[in-house]
Amino acid sequence: MDGRRVSSHVTTWTMAAFLGLWAATLVGPPIALLRWRAARLAELDAPAIQADWDAFRDEMRRQSGRTGPVQRKVPRSPEPPERVWLRDYVGLAIAAWVALTGVLGGFLGLAIRGILRGVPR
Repeated sequence: MDGRRVSSHVTTWTMAAFLGLWAATLVGPPIALLRWRAARLAELDAPAIQADWDAFRDEMRRQSGRTGPVQRKVPRSPEPPERVWLRDYVGLAIAAWVALTGVLGGFLGLAIRGILRGVPR
């Protein structure tokens, strides 16, 4: 911008729009994840899902003693991994999302603000 500053109202509106978008990006996906989580956990409570997981573990147990190019390990969890993750680790995923989006968005906001303010004379 050849050393000139952008007018203050453009800077204000641009930063307000950026902050709104940043807040939506920060909050929207965790809310969507929590809503999807509730529905998905209800689906995962079906006896058929547990039966499929038990059958898979039994098959891995049956294949674990064989020799061959691939050694099978029996999963230790008596529950499907998706259920365990959604029940026990969703908070960690949300914390990571908020931390990473917060830091990256903060730095991007500072960069945008610096660009819009221009080079002082």
